[in-house]
Amino acid sequence: MNRIIKGKQSLLFENAPYIVSAASVTGSKEAEGPLGKLFDMTSEDDLFGAQTWEEAESTMQKEACVLALGKAHVKADEIRYLFGGDLLRQGIATSMGVEALQIPMFGLYGACSTSGEALALAGMSAAAGYGKYMLAVTSSHFGSAEKEFRFPLGYANQRPLSAHWTVTGSGAFLVRAADATMPGTSTGNNPAANSPATDLPETSAAPPAEDDISTTHVSHVRIAGVTVGKIVDYGLKDSQNMGACMAPAAMDTIVQNFEDFGRSEQDYDRIITGDLGYVGQSILFDLVRGKGYDIRKKHLDCGMTIYDQETQDTHAGGSGCGCAAVTLASFIIPKIEKGEWKRVLFVPTGALMSTVSFNEGASVPGIAHGIVLEHWPQAQ
Repeated sequence: MNRIIKGKQSLLFENAPYIVSAASVTGSKEAEGPLGKLFDMTSEDDLFGAQTWEEAESTMQKEACVLALGKAHVKADEIRYLFGGDLLRQGIATSMGVEALQIPMFGLYGACSTSGEALALAGMSAAAGYGKYMLAVTSSHFGSAEKEFRFPLGYANQRPLSAHWTVTGSGAFLVRAADATMPGTSTGNNPAANSPATDLPETSAAPPAEDDISTTHVSHVRIAGVTVGKIVDYGLKDSQNMGACMAPAAMDTIVQNFEDFGRSEQDYDRIITGDLGYVGQSILFDLVRGKGYDIRKKHLDCGMTIYDQETQDTHAGGSGCGCAAVTLASFIIPKIEKGEWKRVLFVPTGALMSTVSFNEGASVPGIAHGIVLEHWPQAQ
């Protein structure tokens, strides 16, 4: 029996890969929020020295990737595959942002769930032994998203209280395979193969062997498993209330994760959604409670965390691909790294609409991907 496949939608990695570095780049409004001092790079100029919002978003993606690589002392040509995406047509922020890195890439679109999609694919590829390093990156920009999905900023249109504020930010994550997944190793199912090599020296006089994947940056954050989400559509058509559109998908993935892994909310220190916001959170609680679970004491939402609702006038909270990504990179991963949180279910959420589908009156389906992040080693 395959021990990796769990239930209907999940995978549990026998040789779990690690997130060895993460980087966050944000704009001025995010820098003024509760997490402002935690971001790696912020800019007072939301154009980041570029001429257009789209170019600015591409600049953020490139900077986030370079920062993530630099933290782990890994070069771009050591990355096997890059998984990245954004909110714009044909994923131009990603393709133009990472072009200079010349890394083989997969362009993704999962709306605001893209960070989860990218991490799931990077983790699966690393766990399968397809390469030593994978890079996952995503971004969003308030200016480019408003121009594409709503109205140009010059219109100064009024936003309903259910609307979200698109985060200007990019998050990048370097995923490293566990030793046992690489060719030439024979660690098998030894649990020690999943633990970071904490006894390795910081430097070595001899160059590493070709299949040696150890780095000077030792991580205690592993991707233990994933629950790939399904498209869930409750027929809602209000693009200014994305929390309500995405909440059913978040519920579906969270409950499926519990069932696939034989767990409950008590098995996680935190269950963290991407950008349901204040409206979507209350809907999520009701939907999950209807399935027999109560996640209220465990739940945290990135869209409610990144901004100060009292002082920043972001209405329902933050959204966009960058919302979950920069919150994960700057706030969530450090807590797991330190062991403050031992196991986290990270569930970025996305509203799968386009300008065409919205204008034609179609409903807004949602999707959510679950990433099980664990502090490792830990007591069994």
